[in-house]
Amino acid sequence: MSAEKSHGQLIHWRNPIADDGDEIHFCSTCAFADACLSVGYGKPELSDLHCLVEHVGPYRQGAHIFRTGDPFRAIYAVRAGAVKTCVVDKEGREQVLGFYLPGEVIGLNAIYPDRFPCEAVALESAQFCRFSFPAMSALAGRMPALQQHLFRLLSRELGSARLLAGDYSADERMAAFLIDLGDRYEARGFSGVHFRLSMARSDIANYLRLAAETVSRVLGRFRSQGLIDIEGRAVTLRDRAGLQCLARSSVAGLS
Repeated sequence: MSAEKSHGQLIHWRNPIADDGDEIHFCSTCAFADACLSVGYGKPELSDLHCLVEHVGPYRQGAHIFRTGDPFRAIYAVRAGAVKTCVVDKEGREQVLGFYLPGEVIGLNAIYPDRFPCEAVALESAQFCRFSFPAMSALAGRMPALQQHLFRLLSRELGSARLLAGDYSADERMAAFLIDLGDRYEARGFSGVHFRLSMARSDIANYLRLAAETVSRVLGRFRSQGLIDIEGRAVTLRDRAGLQCLARSSVAGLS
């Protein structure tokens, strides 16, 4: 193993092979394992992908994984923890672009113009699998399922942007946000009904383009209506059908 400095904030360790003790199986949170295994790729194909991976981290809460303008060389799949991406204007005002959970990929929006257009910040202690993007692109040309999965990830980024661009109410935005989080947790094998909000209320408000007080009011209203239970950052979706009904138009923008 070797140590590497990250923007003067952190020394983290790199492991050039990511596995759980079996050379043909990936971590349970791998962002690409499902795409490979579901179509029956065998040991040679998986080994090719396996060799592209570096384990990096842990990054402390508030540490940058990359910064705006950094050269684009790799994409990062979250192994543990959570991340937000954001841009900061000349006046120092932050705009949150998205949140990423275990098994999800950050950095795809840097494919063009070959530099990261935003910052990625750990919301809590976080670890990643780092994939060399040039090598992965070459491999994707030989593995159609991997290539299609990359396209799906890019499509999802565009879907999230449509939610924020739509003329939706605060209740619709918050309902869609909670349903989307639940669906994403469930897709990775976690509970889609009981989960923790890794992000602060202020970050949620910034992301949904709402005032922080509005986020608090909407969550309180959802609780009083029996749609959710919330205690600190712990959330339970008590009435998913009700939330889905409220969010139906905006959730369509996320699919």
